[in-house]
Amino acid sequence: MSKELSADILIVGGGLGGVAAALGALRSGRTVIMSEEYDWIGGQLTSQAVPPDEHSWVEQFGVTRSYRKLRNGIRQYYRDHYPLTAESRAWGDLNPGAGWVSRLCAEPRVGLAVLEAMLAPWRGGGQLTVLQPYRPVAADVDGDTVRAITLVHRDSGERITVSASYVIDATELGDLLPLTGTEYAKGFEAQSDTGEPSAPAEAQPDNVQAVSVCFAIDHLEGSHVIEKPANYDYWRAYQPEFWGGPLLGWRAPHPRTLDIVERSFTPNPDDDPLLVDADQRRNPGDGNLWTFRRIAARRNFMPGAYASDICLVNWPMIDYMDGTIIDVSEEEKARHLKAAAELSYSVFYWLQTEAPRTDGGVGFPGLRLRGDVTGTGHGLAMAPYIRESRRILPVTRIVEQDVSMSVHGNALSKSYRDSVGIGMYRIDLHPSTGGDNYVDVESAPFEIPLGALLPRRMKNLLPAGKSLGTTHITNGCYRLHPVEWNVGEVAGLLAAHCLNNGLTPHQVQENDARLTDFQARLYGEGIEIRWPDVRGY
Repeated sequence: MSKELSADILIVGGGLGGVAAALGALRSGRTVIMSEEYDWIGGQLTSQAVPPDEHSWVEQFGVTRSYRKLRNGIRQYYRDHYPLTAESRAWGDLNPGAGWVSRLCAEPRVGLAVLEAMLAPWRGGGQLTVLQPYRPVAADVDGDTVRAITLVHRDSGERITVSASYVIDATELGDLLPLTGTEYAKGFEAQSDTGEPSAPAEAQPDNVQAVSVCFAIDHLEGSHVIEKPANYDYWRAYQPEFWGGPLLGWRAPHPRTLDIVERSFTPNPDDDPLLVDADQRRNPGDGNLWTFRRIAARRNFMPGAYASDICLVNWPMIDYMDGTIIDVSEEEKARHLKAAAELSYSVFYWLQTEAPRTDGGVGFPGLRLRGDVTGTGHGLAMAPYIRESRRILPVTRIVEQDVSMSVHGNALSKSYRDSVGIGMYRIDLHPSTGGDNYVDVESAPFEIPLGALLPRRMKNLLPAGKSLGTTHITNGCYRLHPVEWNVGEVAGLLAAHCLNNGLTPHQVQENDARLTDFQARLYGEGIEIRWPDVRGY
C-alpha cells in the first residue's frame, strides 16, 4: 500500500525548472506538491554544482523577474552573512567567485539557501508540500490524461501516489515521458527529419551529450593526495581520436574552432576579483582553468577568511563519453554514473600527482576535494550534471534554423506568435556518447514558443526544463539556467491559468485572444516574451 496525496499541480523534480514552476503556480493561488530525488533542490545550480551559464545582458534584461530575484538574493546573502571586503560589498554586480564563466559564480549552498527562502512562505502556509528524496516509478494514465504519479523514497522505499489536475515534468532526464507513454525524442535527430545543417544523415537516438560529475577544490600547502583510483590507469590512457592528446591533459579541442589548444592552471593567482570580465561574448574564459569556474575568490573576503580560492571543476576532461544513461536498465545507468564519478576522481588524482606545472614540475599535491562545499561526504557533487534529456514531441519543435546566426545574421532569431519567454546562449554541445566532437554554433537571441511546451497528444503533462520540444542541436542553447527557469515558471503559470479559467494548454496556444490574455498575465508576472527594442524613440 502506498500513501496517497493530492494537489492541484504535481511537479516531479525540484531543479531550477521545478522550483520556478512551483513559484508560478503558487503565486496563482494553486496548491502544489513538488518532489526531488536529491537532498538539495536547485538542480544544476546546487546539487550538480554548476555556476549559472548566462548571456551577456543578464544584468540589464533577458531573464524573468523571479530569476533576477534569485540572482539578487544570492548577492544579498553574501552581503548579509559573509565577511566581504568593503570594495566587494559595494560592488553592485558582486561576483563572489570572480569566475570568468558567469557574472555570478557562487557556492552551491548559497543558491540552495536562497531557493529554500523563496519557497519557505508557501511551505509554511500549507500551499506547498515538498517530498525529498523521492523519484517517480509509475504513472496512472487514462488515455491522454495523467491521473497520478507514484513516487518512491530513495532510502526507505516508501511509496507515495500523488494525484493532480496537472503534472509537470521537471526531472533532469524527462523521466515522466516513458512512464506516462508520452511520445518523445532522444539523441540526434536525422537531418532528413529536421533539416538542421549540424544534424547527421541518420537519427542516432543513443548519441547524447556527455554527463559530468563536477567537484570543488581548493589549494593549501602540504600534501592532500588521495588514494589512487582503481580505474586510474584506464582513464590515464583514454584518448578520444579528436582530442589532440590524452583526455587527462591540458590539451583539448577549442569548442568553437575545434583547434587543439592548451589550457593553463595556476591555483590562487592572486588576481583582483573586481577586474574579472565575465562576458563570454568577448572571452569564453576557459584559458586558465582555475579562474574559469571559480566559486570563491579569497580576495573578495576579509584577510584570513578564506585560506584559498575555491575552484569548481566542470572542465572538458571530466566529460563522460562511454555510454548513455537514457533508456537503459537501472543497472547500466548506475554503472555509467559510477564510471563518470571514477573519471572525476581520476582527473583529481592526476591534478595532484601528474599535471604539468608552469615551473616544469608535475602535480599539485596541495589540492583538496571540498565535498563540504558540494554537500557530500564522498567529495564530488551530489548529482551528475545532466546536459541532455528526453524531449517531448511538441506542437512546435525548435530547430537549428530558428536560432542560428548563419541564418539570421546579426539579428534576433525566429519570432513566434506564442512566445512565452526569451533566452540567449550559443548552441553548445559537448562531446557525445557516439564519439562526436563539440558542436558549437553561433546563436541569435531567441524566444521560447508556448507550442514547445505542449506535447502533441497529452493534455495535462507539461515540461519544466530540458524536456521541452527542442532537438538535440537546439537543446544546446535552451538547456541553461535562466532558460530552464523561464520554461518552468511558464509551465507552472500555464497549469494554474488553465485551472483558473477552465481551459486546456492547447486551447490557450491555439486561440489568439486566449493566447494574448495569457501573455499579458506573463508580462504582469515579470516574464519578458520579446527581446527589447533598444533603438531610440
